[in-house]
Amino acid sequence: MNTIGKLAAIGALLLATQAASAATAAGTWKTIDDESKQPKSLVEISEAGNGELTGKVVKLFNNPDAVCDKCDGGLKGKPIVGMTIMTGLKKDGENWDNGKIVDPKSGKVYSVKAKLVDGGKKLEVHGYIGFSLLGRTQVWERQ
Repeated sequence: MNTIGKLAAIGALLLATQAASAATAAGTWKTIDDESKQPKSLVEISEAGNGELTGKVVKLFNNPDAVCDKCDGGLKGKPIVGMTIMTGLKKDGENWDNGKIVDPKSGKVYSVKAKLVDGGKKLEVHGYIGFSLLGRTQVWERQ
């Protein structure tokens, strides 16, 4: 293979790798505080072999030693860093749905769905109770 052929093959491989990472929500995401609009945390999303997503807080930008005082059960009083806050999201076409997410600030558990936007650079995370039309959407940024 000549030099141009090798460069073309490398370029194709890089594009395929980038496209594959953009097609999954797995990775590290920066969350933004709804009120201050400042970075709030980093959440690492993992994808299991069955395609199910889970998300764990790996960094808090403010108050890194915070605990979930308002959480119930086994999460009560636990450090937020290291806490799995999102579970059970399953692939539904281009989106993920039917999961649960904990808001460590309020301790409440919501249903959650998510979808990649902006070519996989952002993740819309929609938490809700009851009907998905009601609730709150946050846009997380891929890191």
